[in-house]
Amino acid sequence: MNRDARDTTPRPVALITGAARRVGRVIAETLHAAGYDLALHYRASKADALALADRLETVRAGSTLLLEADLSAYDELAPLVERTVAHFGQLDALVNNASTFYPTAVGETLEAHWNDLFASNAKAPYFLAQAAASHLRAACGAIVNLVDVYADRPLAGHPVYSMAKAANAMMVKALARELGPEVRVNGVAPGAVMWPEAGKPPAEQQALLDRTTLRRSGEASDVAGAVLFLLRDARYVTGQILAVDGGRSVVI
Repeated sequence: MNRDARDTTPRPVALITGAARRVGRVIAETLHAAGYDLALHYRASKADALALADRLETVRAGSTLLLEADLSAYDELAPLVERTVAHFGQLDALVNNASTFYPTAVGETLEAHWNDLFASNAKAPYFLAQAAASHLRAACGAIVNLVDVYADRPLAGHPVYSMAKAANAMMVKALARELGPEVRVNGVAPGAVMWPEAGKPPAEQQALLDRTTLRRSGEASDVAGAVLFLLRDARYVTGQILAVDGGRSVVI
């Protein structure tokens, strides 16, 4: 276990997928500031992952582990958990954040699109949870999945993504039942928190914000705060999905 010899209190350990950029990076920074040691998964964003780890190591040496893996490759999933436990000696939290997102028009969807979108949004979170289950039970730990408001209301032009996130949402409830009472499993469903990198025209962005009760976009820190709450503070909450959407889900 890589800890300061003077520190006799074990710090909680979280494995975060897709931790190098965007919301995943902010989740990592938030959990680290709250005292977690982190296994930071990335796929292609090596430079971003290294920069993040360097910043966090400056704050607390020995507090991070970088893990490169393709979440669509089944054989690379369980080793993420094994390497985390081998390095830190425990696993207290799993944050299934990594997600693939792009449109799939009906009539143009390929099997490869289906496999790709379901791999990151449903398959990988499930098999990571399965691999982590015994360690999380030992720690009385928790899992948080990043779901999406589109798990309930499909996004036009994105049927496969929406279906994959619906599977992710059901996973939260199913795993809460299967892994309880030792392990709590919850989800966070962001709304207009961070626009896709391809961007939306300003008029479309505003139209979307007009359908929220707060009439504004959220911040990645809003999502990260919800993840921390569900992992650390919500001791009697499991099987729930917290919408962090500015009230969009209550507007018809």
